Amino acid sequence: MTRITIGQYYPSNSVIHHLDPRIKLAGTMFFITLLFFVNNFVGYGVAALFVFLVVKLAKVPVLFLLRGLRTILFIMIFMIVVNLFMTPGENVLFSFGFLRITSEGLSMAAQMGLRLILLISGSSILTLTTSPIQLTDGIEALLRPLKPLKVPAHDIAMMMTIALRFIPTLAEEMDKIMKAQKARGAELDTGGLLKRAKSLLPILVPLFVSAFKRADELATAMEARCYRGDVNRTRMKTMRIAKRDIVATAAIVLFGVLLFLTRLI
Repeated sequence: MTRITIGQYYPSNSVIHHLDPRIKLAGTMFFITLLFFVNNFVGYGVAALFVFLVVKLAKVPVLFLLRGLRTILFIMIFMIVVNLFMTPGENVLFSFGFLRITSEGLSMAAQMGLRLILLISGSSILTLTTSPIQLTDGIEALLRPLKPLKVPAHDIAMMMTIALRFIPTLAEEMDKIMKAQKARGAELDTGGLLKRAKSLLPILVPLFVSAFKRADELATAMEARCYRGDVNRTRMKTMRIAKRDIVATAAIVLFGVLLFLTRLI
């Protein structure tokens, strides 16, 4: 469970936890969008400093957040290798056959690695500091303008929240299944790539069965509590924009301006 940060909620009495979920959702989407416009290491340094400050304000252990990056290590290495060898450039640093490493490729690979780390970290902060109920209400509020177009805002928000919260649950279930298979003599970490892929079948089948069983139990529990979506639904706490939300919005806008200025360097 400590390897998965996306989908988990880390309870704490911090300023970030008390922010309006709509502000956090909009800020996270704005942050992710801005990362795709960064084109130099100064911009990534500003983005990394911003994420570090938010983590400190959220009172989330930095090591706990970084530990979750181990789950994307393979994807990160693959992305870095692809950009390293496939990016064309004039300044060749290393050449072997058809493989070439250029300074442009090295720069692009480093930037793609930093971008992926910041994307995962920023998304993890959202789920770590927002409870499932707040996350659902925030997504529904942002999708509410689409209701005249017959868009089921509440249903979409509920499905997205449940999917996020099922990530650590399924990861824990898969870990239990793998340990049970190893206890019965299964060799999951030996052999070639094809053998390892075949050894995953005894894990995937019970994992899918467990996932469908949990979904059925969740649906039964919701029906037993007379859940009917947003029909005549009331909320114990009404979302309101406070001063801290305005300050947070101003900080996010300032961060966007700083990233825009780094593009001029």
